[in-house]
Amino acid sequence: MAGLPLLLPRGAGRALVAGRALLAALRPCPRRGCGEAAALRAMGFSQEQARRLQGLQPRLGPERREAVAAQLLLLGLSAEAALALLEQSPELLRLPTEQLRERAEELRRLGLDGGRLERALSRCPQLFAVPRKRLAAAVRLLRERCLFTAEQLREVLGTCPAVLLEEPCSLHHHFQYAYFRMGVRQKEMVKARLFQMPFAELRNRHIFLERRGLYETPHKGQIQTNNPKLKDILQLSEKDFLASLACSTLEEYEVFKKLLAREEAEEGKEEEVDALYADEDDELYSERSKTAPE
Repeated sequence: MAGLPLLLPRGAGRALVAGRALLAALRPCPRRGCGEAAALRAMGFSQEQARRLQGLQPRLGPERREAVAAQLLLLGLSAEAALALLEQSPELLRLPTEQLRERAEELRRLGLDGGRLERALSRCPQLFAVPRKRLAAAVRLLRERCLFTAEQLREVLGTCPAVLLEEPCSLHHHFQYAYFRMGVRQKEMVKARLFQMPFAELRNRHIFLERRGLYETPHKGQIQTNNPKLKDILQLSEKDFLASLACSTLEEYEVFKKLLAREEAEEGKEEEVDALYADEDDELYSERSKTAPE
């Protein structure tokens, strides 16, 4: 009806005003001397923030910096967060703004909305540039092979966004080790933030506890164990891990890691020799088959 005000959802008015302000900031300014700094200030950057932003990728034109900065603000990042992201990864200024928008939408569909999206991008700005197939493969692995629920997946991506950059085979191996060797289930993995610790360090800590008689792989169907909590194994500093869980010293742990690395190297050599002998046996069998009388 004419004359009645347009009703908008709560918060939509602020977003509309912000969007108009950004669009206005990107239009050429008719006033003489209205340059890049003024456009950035109009978007909401302070004078100091605008100066720092102008210093990024100086070979790029100002329109490029303005467009990317505006897109990050439209995605919901604050001026401070957008600047921090671009200072951490200035190569993002070279990405098409459409790619930034589409990737943010993909992450939102995975449950990273609001503050979760901002935190994930701040921790792992490479998410903007990772190939879509790699991202889809990681998500499919976590859902279909690791059997994380949708809510658990959202929590994993929110706390450990770098999992989307991992090769699926490495990611699966990380999960399988915790599940089968350590007897940990998905709920505890999510709570402990399993994927935040590099696999090599997880394995070092687990085997160290195991060989000291402080960790036992649960039998199939066993629920209650006296093993340390995964959260403590992962989140304690090395000093606290050794003092409170392993009851050992840093010197002992360093010696153990060197010995374990030597064991792995020797096992690798043995596997190579076994594979070589297997190949030679196959070749010998093949030659005998060819020369055997019919």
